[in-house]
Amino acid sequence: VQLQASGGGLVQPGGSLRLSCAASGFSFDRYNIGWFRQAPGKGREGVSCSSSIVADSAKGRFAISRDNAKNTANLQMNSLKPEDTAVYYCGICRPVGRGEYEYDQWGQGTQVTVSS
Repeated sequence: VQLQASGGGLVQPGGSLRLSCAASGFSFDRYNIGWFRQAPGKGREGVSCSSSIVADSAKGRFAISRDNAKNTANLQMNSLKPEDTAVYYCGICRPVGRGEYEYDQWGQGTQVTVSS
């Protein structure tokens, strides 16, 4: 199983970024794909799983898409804020109840820095 996130970078507050996830080594269309992030000194925070944005702070600003034919998933991030600064990872996710999600497989993340 390989999942590779890309597309991060430095962006000013209010800007946009589109992250991409390239997957291989498994039947991509059979699994939920999601995004989570980890900011310096903080724990992991789920951002999305399957078709849902699960982070309250990202709702209305982030959108997810996937292309099963290309084994890719994308995270479109708009109206970025400094608090969105983190390393973003894509992975195989699953709901575990009470609005929580687990990410069982993930690959190298991509750094997103929102700063003026």
